[in-house]
Amino acid sequence: MSNNPLGWIGIVRLGLVQTALGSVVVLTTSTLNRIMVVELALPALLPGVLVGLHYVLQVFRPRLGHGSDVGGRRTPWIIGGMALLCTGGMTAALGTAWMSSNLFAGCLLAIAGFAMIGIGVGAAGTSLLVLLAKRTDERRRGAAASIVWVMMIGGFIATAVIAGHMLDPFSPARLVWVALAVSAAAFVLSLVAVWGIEPGNPLAADSPAHPASRREESFRGALFEVWSESQARRFAVFVFLSMIAYSAQDLILEPFAALVFGLTPGQTTQLSGVQNGGVLTGMVIVAVFSSGIGIPRLGSLRSWTIGGCIASAVALCLLAASGLAGEPWTLRPTVFALGVANGIYAIAAIGSMMSLVGKGRANREGVRMGLWGAAQAIAFGVGGLVGTFASDLARLVLGSATTAYAVVFVGEAVLFVLSAFLAARAATAFSDTSLPARTTESVVFADPFSKRTAT
Repeated sequence: MSNNPLGWIGIVRLGLVQTALGSVVVLTTSTLNRIMVVELALPALLPGVLVGLHYVLQVFRPRLGHGSDVGGRRTPWIIGGMALLCTGGMTAALGTAWMSSNLFAGCLLAIAGFAMIGIGVGAAGTSLLVLLAKRTDERRRGAAASIVWVMMIGGFIATAVIAGHMLDPFSPARLVWVALAVSAAAFVLSLVAVWGIEPGNPLAADSPAHPASRREESFRGALFEVWSESQARRFAVFVFLSMIAYSAQDLILEPFAALVFGLTPGQTTQLSGVQNGGVLTGMVIVAVFSSGIGIPRLGSLRSWTIGGCIASAVALCLLAASGLAGEPWTLRPTVFALGVANGIYAIAAIGSMMSLVGKGRANREGVRMGLWGAAQAIAFGVGGLVGTFASDLARLVLGSATTAYAVVFVGEAVLFVLSAFLAARAATAFSDTSLPARTTESVVFADPFSKRTAT
């Protein structure tokens, strides 16, 4: 296959990997969570720690990305990552089932499974985004990001519906068989999706275009090189701060609606559906208007990213105001608007990652994407803790749930405004800086916490 840009069919094929990835992840982080807490009557802290382990291990994304840089090809890492992810999903389910008869042994097996899930997601997800970025035309990257993320959500929904039906009536043995079926189907789907998408045998670990001497390059040196790029650093900080603001609302929106507006559990669940509907709407908006599908192209991914951050900040301020005003009719439209703004921000930011990952020193795309992916995953894990802790602290200090949630939402808005500023600086630096490709005669060593480099 040539290195011509992917068409829409090729983009959808790579999106199938995200569908497969989402299928395994939702089974382990959602279904197993519920089974541990409800059917097995275990403390909620247990699945919380296991899911947290999956996020913590995303810190290895830069190292995994470096491996694909050195090998020169991405599909072996996608296939290997999906194999590890699917094995981890099966192992985690087996460990959960085992908890019903031997809690200690089941927990140990589940820890191993969730560790494999974390590493597998990092390996497959990082290399997938780099491959998609390198093979997608600049004009289509916003739409490509939307397509693969919508397909991942499709994987969430399909697995939740099908697996939920297959799990009734529940038994540990049935859980194991369902996990085996989902994991096997996800791996086969991934193989079909990436087969032939890169030149040569997709299972090969080498490429003649990348000499053997590159395989001995140190990861530490590669990471220092990427960190020495001020624009890569700025974008990593942008991703980290904006993802904290994005995820901090996840665990407090429904309690906010219940405590401030008196909504029932069913009504707050419907409210989450309204927000998710807004997120999908925002994704479609970016896909259509940033790519010019059937209409004139409107704005760049940079402008959509900045606009999404600012719109999210405005929506959060309106959400705080709606609580203080106590007008129930304002809640649903405000939450929908927040979802739209979040969807615009999320897809534009991912599209920007794809656009910027090749800017900078050559042969460092995997490390660069891994750095940003690690910042995203860690921030997503931290965001939920920050949101819940801040809301509890504010309620304790202020003595009012309404005022406390308003303070937290405004704090998130401030983070989004700061993120918009950082996104503008990072994107400007990438567009204004032309960094030479790295050669064997010019090796850059840098302290990752210093702006000074020596060549």
